[in-house]
Parts: sequence; structure tokens; C-alpha cells
Amino acid sequence: MMKAVRLHAFGGPEVLRYEDAPRPVAASGEVLVRVHAAGLNPPDWYLRDGYRALPAEWRPDPAFPLILGTDVSGVVEAVGDDGGDFSVGDEVYAMVRFPEKVMTGSNAYAQYIKVPVSDLALKPAGIDHCHAAGAPMSLLTAWQFLIDLGHDEPNPFQSVRHRPVPLEGKTVLVNGAGGGVGHLSVQLAKGKGARVIAVASGKNEALMGALGVYRFIDYTRAAADEVVHDVDLVLDTVGGPQMDRLLRPLKRGGALFLVNPLGFTAHKEAEKRGITVSSTQVRSNGRQLAEAAPLLDNGSVRVVVDSSYPLAEASRAHERAAAGGIQGKIILTMT
Repeated sequence: MMKAVRLHAFGGPEVLRYEDAPRPVAASGEVLVRVHAAGLNPPDWYLRDGYRALPAEWRPDPAFPLILGTDVSGVVEAVGDDGGDFSVGDEVYAMVRFPEKVMTGSNAYAQYIKVPVSDLALKPAGIDHCHAAGAPMSLLTAWQFLIDLGHDEPNPFQSVRHRPVPLEGKTVLVNGAGGGVGHLSVQLAKGKGARVIAVASGKNEALMGALGVYRFIDYTRAAADEVVHDVDLVLDTVGGPQMDRLLRPLKRGGALFLVNPLGFTAHKEAEKRGITVSSTQVRSNGRQLAEAAPLLDNGSVRVVVDSSYPLAEASRAHERAAAGGIQGKIILTMT
């Protein structure tokens, strides 16, 4: 047995229960990881709530109890048959089975988790488990939008494959720059030679300055679409009803990348201006985590941790998420 945070019914943070659960066993092509830390992501609270924002026919109907969470950092405890190059004792990190388990949970809020070797990478030696657990989903989202999609799976949001655009010498506006995906996107774009304009709340100004952004806009004081012009790429990590206005800062022939495109309605306007509007769904990819590991290891890209909580206090971590204004990532620790 092991300790885990399980869900027996959909609802608010109070439905998360810290309790005993069966310890998993690694099958062929999997390794068993003893989890040191797990990172929180929006799909965690969407699933906890039963995806109530979706039409009824799209909502999950899982077999309870289930265990939330995709992002882990830990140590290989056991290796199943065909376990690849991983060995017992390896420090590793992963985004586990996403989006395959988006409606049932990927089991990260637990002391142990079985992980497909294709999802797994060696943890960057230069960071601790807490920061490594904060990386996978946010880092892979930024990577797959900006650098390399990394797969040929059908795109659930559009009929064409998402294609990143060259960033060297370009001006990139990141909306929601203080969040998990946002602050990593800022760093990846800057590392590829882009001038980055960061849009976030005022409390993020010092962080964005430390990350070397070209310009910072506090959205509570100025609207980016009114004060910025001739941008090559806008990456919107926020979503919601105001996405259409993000066409305004773009030059003709630019691109608007939407992490959550649901609700965007200005496709005709974009087409008239020759603007590419594109989205994709992040997917687990151990190879890409391995490619990104040196950047995390040497500090070229750093994960900002908003707050951390013991596994037993997962409900408090979800309350923190619900409060909003998250800077970086929220983490669960196993000790």
C-alpha cells in the first residue's frame, strides 16, 4: 500500500482525500517511480470539478476512486520488462499519460506511480525534485507551441498540424507571462533570440525583469492591444472571452498561438490580415523533456515555484490555485 490523494466524487477542494491506496506495479514498458514531488496543473482542478464547463456529453464518467495529477519528479524504484535505459535509483521527471488520462487522472498525487518509459526523462541534476516537478506540463506546452511539436497525432482544435514559427530576431508577446506556461514561454522565446513583451499583473514585474524581457506590461494599468503594435507572434496562455483583441498588436502576416482556443471567434478578421491562428494540445514526451533538461540544469531556463504543500494538504494546494494570481507553479511534496 501507499499514501495517495484520491477523489471519490467530483466537487471542490474539500473532496480530495488523503488515504491508503494500492501501490502500482510496473508493467512492460513502464517503470515504477517513488514520487518526491508532484506539480499541479489546470487539468487537475478541471477534473476534480468534473469538467463542469464542458457540455454534459463531454464530461468524464470515470470509475471512482481516482488519483489526479500528471507531473512528477522522483526516483526509479523498479523497472518492468522493456524498461528502456532506466535503472533503479535514477532520478527522473515526467508528464504522465497526457492527454490519454485527461478524464480519469494520471495518478501523480501519490507516493508511487508507474510511468511509460516514453514519457520519462532523467531529472536535470542542477535542480531539486520540487522544481523538476513544476516543469513537465508547462515546459512541454511552451516547447510544443514555440519550438517543436514533436508528434503527428491529430489536432483536436483544428484540421491542420500546429507549426512553430522562427523566433530569432522576432518580437513575441506572451499574455499571462507570470503563470506556469507563461514564465517558461518567456524564457524559451528569449533563448531562441526573440524580443519578448511580457503581459502579466504588476506583481510579476520584478520577475519578468530578472528574466530579461524586452518590455513589461501590467494589464491592470494598460491594455496590451492598445499600447503594442507590429508584433510577430502573440502567445496567449490565458484564454477566455478577450482573445479576439490579441489580433490587434500583430503585424500583417503574424501569428496568434492560443493555448486554450475555445471561445476565439475572429478567424475571418485574422484571415483578412494574413494572420495565422493556431493551437494544439500538449502531449507527454520524454524525449523533449530530455532535450530541455540541460537548459534547466544550467539555469538557462528556471522554474518559479509559487508555493508548496505536503501531499496530505492537497486540498489547500487546490484552494491556492482557486485563489488565482499564481506566479509559476504550485507543488505537492511527499515529505
